[in-house]
Amino acid sequence: MVWQQVYDPMGSMFLSTLFASLPVIVMLVGLGFLHMKAHIAAGLGLLSAILVAVIIFGMPIEMAGKSALLGGLTGLLPIGWIVLNIIYLYQLTEQNGSFKILQDSIAGITEDRRLQLLLIAFAFGAFFEGAAGFGTPVAVTAAILIGLGFSPLAASGLSLIANTAPVAYGALGTPIITMAKVHGYDLMALSGMVGRQLPFFSFLVPFWLIWAFAGRKGMMQIWPAILVTGLSFAISQFFVSNYIGPELVDIIAALVSMISLVLFLKVWSPKEIWRSTSLKNHEETTTSETNPLKPQSHSRGDVIRAWLPWVTLTVFVFIWGLPDVKAYFNGIFAPKFPIDGLHNLVEKVAPAVSTPTKEAAIYVFGLLSATGTGILLAALISGLLMKYNPLTLIISYFKTIWTVRFSLLTIVLMLGLGTVTRYSGLDTTLGLAFATTGVLYPFFGTLMGWLGVALTGSDTASNVLFGGMQKVAADQLGLSPNLMGAANSSGGVMGKMIDAQSIVVASTATRWYGHEGDILRYVFFHSIALASLVGVFVTLQAYVYPFTALVIK
Repeated sequence: MVWQQVYDPMGSMFLSTLFASLPVIVMLVGLGFLHMKAHIAAGLGLLSAILVAVIIFGMPIEMAGKSALLGGLTGLLPIGWIVLNIIYLYQLTEQNGSFKILQDSIAGITEDRRLQLLLIAFAFGAFFEGAAGFGTPVAVTAAILIGLGFSPLAASGLSLIANTAPVAYGALGTPIITMAKVHGYDLMALSGMVGRQLPFFSFLVPFWLIWAFAGRKGMMQIWPAILVTGLSFAISQFFVSNYIGPELVDIIAALVSMISLVLFLKVWSPKEIWRSTSLKNHEETTTSETNPLKPQSHSRGDVIRAWLPWVTLTVFVFIWGLPDVKAYFNGIFAPKFPIDGLHNLVEKVAPAVSTPTKEAAIYVFGLLSATGTGILLAALISGLLMKYNPLTLIISYFKTIWTVRFSLLTIVLMLGLGTVTRYSGLDTTLGLAFATTGVLYPFFGTLMGWLGVALTGSDTASNVLFGGMQKVAADQLGLSPNLMGAANSSGGVMGKMIDAQSIVVASTATRWYGHEGDILRYVFFHSIALASLVGVFVTLQAYVYPFTALVIK
């Protein structure tokens, strides 16, 4: 029997919206203010989502339970699979000492912690976002930063802040391609429109990142390097997105940015080397900051061997991100499991969609094509190159599973919560509340995208969730559908730093377990402030010349 979603079960949009937001409030309050462990806060959020869906929104309890199951399975594969295997690789490199050599080689490029952040958290992270997405860049960069001696809060929070500008074009343009395909946007027009919004923030984010780490004075001391990093990325992002397409935007922009920064550092260096590894005004100075260790020098062969696991990782992640490769592996083995009792039995209705639309609920066990599988193979090959014997590799893997067990549980519960809100229509109720803002819709429509990513952990999922609604609302208000579709994705990237799965990935990568609430409290201001700035910019594009000249109709 088909169940139709109800978006105003209380007969009052205010009350319905209040109930729809309750699961998110429960989770965020538990995590950020009551200092609960992440898996407990996530579990309470999931429980409240099921109760609200069933009692208030009238969803059959069996459907609510099965949507939670679908979300949990998605949490394990592909998200948890990425986290597990990237931590496995990191631990292998740490145990044999090669990570220390890598650390010294990076310090050889620059000992300045601010410049290391630009190179690793922003540029290197953007490359991994472009190649794989889905938590990979935060896992990699946070692990490297913690290995370089950054404090856990700095490594976690700054990796999350840096992983914003590239998200809309992550995983070879998946969020843009999916929105265009699902909701009927012109792909190049949508890609170009996002490429006329995000470059302004790709230029801003490196400045914001260093300001968040070192304060205004510390930022101004290295403004030429930040300018080179941000400008080279933003210009590349604009041209590739507008004239080539969404697939290689991040990869090309990241490579150009990294190369530009490294070359610039050969002719320029800051007057003062910043060796602090803690967040200014947030943490006390550590012993390693007052007595900084000079990087050791290593032979070229040792440095090459230290970088080899990460080069191998980069190659495998890039290969696994190629659509043709994914299609090939899916053709070999990717069984699909329709969730009986949920698949095509939930129907979205107006005003969320113009015609009633059944929601598919199929779990694809794409183990071969999953990015985490490529990471695992890279880790195993790297382990053999590092002279580990097979038995040691197996033992280390099971130790890694034990290490990240609570993180995997948290991701399962978080994805379960997000999936329940989707199938029950709670997220649509929240979106419709934004859609009632009239002339202010360009601003609040942008925040709708931010909310979508904060809830689902994915710009792709947010675009699927709200892309159609953005198009309908734009037509009703006389705005460009491409503008608001792009705003959903551009605003969404700023929600990436506060989505629960990203925070868990960061805490796991830095092995700062139980501190997810600290990370959330730190990044929340940055997330809402940057999202609001995107909203202001989109509003200017909607109504104010010369910004309106940037709009693709």
